[in-house]
Amino acid sequence: MRILLLLLLTTAAAAQNQAAAPPASASGFIGSNACKTCHADVWMNFYKNPHYKSIVSGKEPREKTGCEGCHGPAQKHVEARGGKTTIPQAFSLMQPKQALDTCLGCHARDLARANIQRSEHTRNGVACTSCHSIHHSATPKYLLAKKQNELCYGCHATVRAQFSMPSKHRVNEGFMQCSDCHNPHGSFDATWKMGQKPRMMQQALNTESPCIKCHIDKRGPFVYEHAPVRVEGCETCHSPHGSMNAKLLRRPVVFTVCLECHNGAAGFGTRNDAIPLQSNRHNMLDPKFQKCTTCHVAIHGSNSDAFFLR
Repeated sequence: MRILLLLLLTTAAAAQNQAAAPPASASGFIGSNACKTCHADVWMNFYKNPHYKSIVSGKEPREKTGCEGCHGPAQKHVEARGGKTTIPQAFSLMQPKQALDTCLGCHARDLARANIQRSEHTRNGVACTSCHSIHHSATPKYLLAKKQNELCYGCHATVRAQFSMPSKHRVNEGFMQCSDCHNPHGSFDATWKMGQKPRMMQQALNTESPCIKCHIDKRGPFVYEHAPVRVEGCETCHSPHGSMNAKLLRRPVVFTVCLECHNGAAGFGTRNDAIPLQSNRHNMLDPKFQKCTTCHVAIHGSNSDAFFLR
């Protein structure tokens, strides 16, 4: 008796779902309502997903609406009673290039992702689904599969170590995150540092280093520019992720950083109006001269002195 009752209820539910489902189109689209019968766990939370606006707007064509907007027409999948191989676009079975092309069907218009096909991530086989979890995201923004810094550390282990050094940017503390400086979808090359510019960097004010977004006082323009700052960028002197040295410097003592360029070669301290690098007035062996920024305080650029003095 119990088995018969269960059979009747199952048959009635199937008939109700079949009646509620819209008729299939010639291309096999049947609408997202058919999906929630089996994928209720996904459907119940889908309203929180930014992709849900494709359903709410009511303006998108069937091939760009709801579940079928990403996974393709579901008619054969429903008729086969499930199975990944019957889903036209099953992301777990896709090659990275296929997943990327599917996502770009809608996201190609987004300027932040416009250069993704030429990015270092794409060139190295990193697909959209390597970083994003569409249905089970661990973060409230961007549908990331993990917390952003942990996601990046999964591949960039050396950077994780740098962010644990004494002098660092506070990414682990949550003060900032990787995407404040980097564009993981790829960025366009700017005039700053030209071909040697680190890849996938965000740009401040269209063409400048992302450091300028926070360190705006270092931007200029100045009457007297410090050429490495303007041409080569901040990482000429600083390690951007973290360093064992104060101020994120690449060397432990300030004058050793300066001497990489100011080594007595023509144009660096040898002009008639310049102070020689090594003299009784400017003895680099004397500790009081070994911290160049004690005197050259405006080292990033000055509006008053060509030697960046006070």
